[in-house]
Amino acid sequence: MCGRRNGIVRWTRADRLDLFPLMSFVEYGDVIQEGDTAIVFLGHDSMFPVKVQRGGQTQTRYGALRHSADLIGKHYGSKVTCSKGGWVYVLHPTPELWTLNLPHRTQILYATDIATITMMLELKPGSVVCESGTGSGSLSHAILRTIAPTGHLYTVEFHQQRAEKAMEEFREHKVGHLVTVLNQDVCREGFGVTGVADAVFLDIPSPWEAIGHAKAAIKKQGGRVCSFSPCIEQVQRTCQALAEHGFGEVSTLEVLLRLYDVRSVTLPLPDFGDEAGGPGGGAPSAQNATMTCKTAVAPKEMAGHTGYLTFATKSLV
Repeated sequence: MCGRRNGIVRWTRADRLDLFPLMSFVEYGDVIQEGDTAIVFLGHDSMFPVKVQRGGQTQTRYGALRHSADLIGKHYGSKVTCSKGGWVYVLHPTPELWTLNLPHRTQILYATDIATITMMLELKPGSVVCESGTGSGSLSHAILRTIAPTGHLYTVEFHQQRAEKAMEEFREHKVGHLVTVLNQDVCREGFGVTGVADAVFLDIPSPWEAIGHAKAAIKKQGGRVCSFSPCIEQVQRTCQALAEHGFGEVSTLEVLLRLYDVRSVTLPLPDFGDEAGGPGGGAPSAQNATMTCKTAVAPKEMAGHTGYLTFATKSLV
């Protein structure tokens, strides 16, 4: 119910929930609400997630953020002043931001490999995907946004505590209805489904032992499988298993990312003397003249190998 006092319309929490969409990693919510996961942005190299709680408080180097006064009810993207006078931005969570800020329970995949995986597996809204292992959930969140609102992810995690934590995060991020988390050994017990998946992703130590289960999970009319492995010996055994199970279009690739630093530089202009130009002479040139321009500077060092991505297609025969 909404009430009016002194000409001011006041909304109850129930009204606000109806008026403003809830935060979700697959849908955008305008207003920060209690229970949301928000990203506190101090700079491109300094940000962290916070679970918004009424009465809660979060410390930053610019001072404290009081959840009730500084966060709840504010629009995502707002510039918020901290207790010491400094300010931060509060951003809506996305899979990209979550990948940069999530608590690491395992090694994770980053945006470069994730983008290639979602494209090469031909994922789209409504796709059904099987994944193992869940790990820290970096790829899982990206898959869920891609297949929402009608798709489903079946993700298998061998480690019980990691599986439980992943399910808890999926519920907090309002995507629990799109995912089923199984705590089991995918190499022995499979994905828990048969003939429904459009795509399967494997990120486990011995993916060749799960190829048979991947084939069983994929729909009868064909689908795609991807395996991520850091070592070429794993790739060799996986490719052999894919061939033995009748997969075609087997290919392996490695994605290397080189980031350039775009910056302003000041360069000296050449001095051709007072008589520059043709026979008719020219304008005198100023000494020590400079020009400022934007340029892209290559890094002295770059991150190299992350892992090999092996893709294959289930035969229609």
